[in-house]
Amino acid sequence: MSRFVLCIDNKSNPVSLILGKVYRTLPDADAELHNMLRVIDEDRSEPDGYLYPASIFVPIDLPEIAERVLMAASREWRVPSPSFG
Repeated sequence: MSRFVLCIDNKSNPVSLILGKVYRTLPDADAELHNMLRVIDEDRSEPDGYLYPASIFVPIDLPEIAERVLMAASREWRVPSPSFG
Protein backbone atom coordinates (compact mmCIF):
# COMPACT_ATOMS: atom_id res chain seq x y z
CA MET A 1 0.00 0.00 0.00
CA SER A 2 1.24 3.45 -0.88
CA ARG A 3 1.98 5.79 2.01
CA PHE A 4 0.43 8.63 0.03
CA VAL A 5 -2.82 8.99 -1.85
CA LEU A 6 -4.45 11.64 -4.03
CA CYS A 7 -8.03 12.68 -3.26
CA ILE A 8 -10.20 12.23 -6.37
CA ASP A 9 -13.64 12.73 -4.78
CA ASN A 10 -14.45 14.92 -1.78
CA LYS A 11 -18.22 15.29 -2.26
CA SER A 12 -19.02 13.48 0.98
CA ASN A 13 -16.35 15.36 2.99
CA PRO A 14 -15.68 18.77 1.39
CA VAL A 15 -14.51 20.33 4.67
CA SER A 16 -12.11 17.53 5.62
CA LEU A 17 -10.72 16.65 2.20
CA ILE A 18 -9.43 18.80 -0.64
CA LEU A 19 -9.90 17.50 -4.17
CA GLY A 20 -6.53 16.90 -5.82
CA LYS A 21 -4.55 17.08 -2.57
CA VAL A 22 -1.96 14.48 -1.56
CA TYR A 23 -2.64 12.88 1.83
CA ARG A 24 -0.56 10.61 4.01
CA THR A 25 -2.05 7.26 4.97
CA LEU A 26 -1.43 5.26 8.12
CA PRO A 27 -1.34 1.45 8.17
CA ASP A 28 -4.64 -0.10 9.21
CA ALA A 29 -5.17 -3.70 8.13
CA ASP A 30 -8.71 -3.84 9.59
CA ALA A 31 -9.75 -0.74 7.65
CA GLU A 32 -8.33 -2.14 4.42
CA LEU A 33 -10.42 -5.29 4.86
CA HIS A 34 -13.45 -3.00 4.59
CA ASN A 35 -12.09 -1.00 1.64
CA MET A 36 -11.28 1.95 3.87
CA LEU A 37 -8.10 3.97 4.36
CA ARG A 38 -6.80 5.71 7.47
CA VAL A 39 -5.88 9.19 6.25
CA ILE A 40 -4.35 12.23 7.91
CA ASP A 41 -6.78 14.91 6.70
CA GLU A 42 -7.30 18.63 7.24
CA ASP A 43 -8.52 18.10 10.83
CA ARG A 44 -5.21 18.21 12.67
CA SER A 45 -6.78 17.41 16.05
CA GLU A 46 -6.79 13.66 15.37
CA PRO A 47 -3.19 12.40 15.04
CA ASP A 48 -4.40 8.88 14.20
CA GLY A 49 -6.27 10.13 11.13
CA TYR A 50 -9.77 9.24 10.02
CA LEU A 51 -11.25 6.41 8.02
CA TYR A 52 -12.46 7.15 4.50
CA PRO A 53 -13.58 4.94 1.63
CA ALA A 54 -10.56 3.86 -0.42
CA SER A 55 -12.54 4.61 -3.59
CA ILE A 56 -12.20 8.38 -3.09
CA PHE A 57 -8.40 8.19 -3.33
CA VAL A 58 -5.80 6.82 -5.70
CA PRO A 59 -2.42 5.60 -4.43
CA ILE A 60 0.57 7.53 -5.74
CA ASP A 61 4.31 6.97 -5.78
CA LEU A 62 6.44 9.99 -4.98
CA PRO A 63 10.14 10.69 -5.30
CA GLU A 64 12.02 10.01 -2.05
CA ILE A 65 12.64 13.73 -1.39
CA ALA A 66 8.91 14.48 -1.73
CA GLU A 67 8.05 11.68 0.71
CA ARG A 68 10.54 13.01 3.27
CA VAL A 69 9.12 16.53 3.02
CA LEU A 70 5.52 15.33 3.34
CA MET A 71 6.35 13.02 6.25
CA ALA A 72 8.08 15.88 8.09
CA ALA A 73 5.19 18.23 7.36
CA SER A 74 2.61 15.75 8.66
CA ARG A 75 4.52 15.45 11.94
CA GLU A 76 4.52 19.25 12.31
CA TRP A 77 0.75 19.36 11.75
CA ARG A 78 -0.03 17.06 14.63
CA VAL A 79 -1.54 18.67 17.67
CA PRO A 80 0.29 17.62 20.85
CA SER A 81 -1.73 15.64 23.35
CA PRO A 82 -2.60 17.61 26.48
CA SER A 83 -0.50 16.68 29.47
CA PHE A 84 -2.10 16.34 32.84
CA GLY A 85 -0.29 16.74 36.08
